[in-house]
Amino acid sequence: MPRHVTTTIEEGVAHLRLARPDKLNALTLEMLDDLVAAARGLSSDRRLRAVIVSGEGAAFCAGLDFGSAMKDQKGILRRFVPRPWTGTNVFQEAAWALRRLEVPVIAAVHGHCLGGGLQIALAADFRITHPDATWSVLEARWGIIPDMSGVHALSQLVGIDVAKKLTMTAEKVPGTRAREIGLATEVAEDPLAAAHLLADELATRSPDALASAKRLFDGTWHAGPRRTFARERIEQLGLLFGPNARQARVANAERRAPEYLPRSRRLVR
Repeated sequence: MPRHVTTTIEEGVAHLRLARPDKLNALTLEMLDDLVAAARGLSSDRRLRAVIVSGEGAAFCAGLDFGSAMKDQKGILRRFVPRPWTGTNVFQEAAWALRRLEVPVIAAVHGHCLGGGLQIALAADFRITHPDATWSVLEARWGIIPDMSGVHALSQLVGIDVAKKLTMTAEKVPGTRAREIGLATEVAEDPLAAAHLLADELATRSPDALASAKRLFDGTWHAGPRRTFARERIEQLGLLFGPNARQARVANAERRAPEYLPRSRRLVR
């Protein structure tokens, strides 16, 4: 079987591509497996600074390829069983594994961003969209609901009324509207180029600070102040006495760019 998910790494930035352009990158069951495997492979690379997710051809991702998936109902059921150590099944982990990465993840969206494709984009930390891209929680069209971590991601990005409306109507919105309602982070005529610029900017910051910031926000966004303050203290202590904060202090004193070390092993869980 040909691989329809590819990953390349250049100067610390990984580029994860959905590579089934003849089908608008519609997801097969095997592609879900490959997305999980790709993210897990990237998670062990402490030299990694950022990840860009994009789609080849005319679209980011047109969602699940039902014609392909429904031919393997046993495969669907097998991938529906959750893993107790992650709390996700394969469908959910195919998107949420991106959120588990300790580096910033940027989705560059053009063309269709539908159903499962939208949920993959929402799992990224940042989403840069072409103004004419088409965004939709398309599952309602097929008589189902989003089940690839999309409900949780929507709860972090839009109000509950907007999330319900998008989910119940399968309304299609252009990239400009997706930005207005909070689905997308920013709009660009060339989302992939903009994603690379953002990745380059992030790579100038301490990889330990980026990892801590991602953990802090993702772990406390809906938490109360006491839990958030406690997590702030724990994360900050690990950073203050760490090697990359030292690199930043010395570089600032010498008025030069820091030479950061690979990301430290995770101390806070």
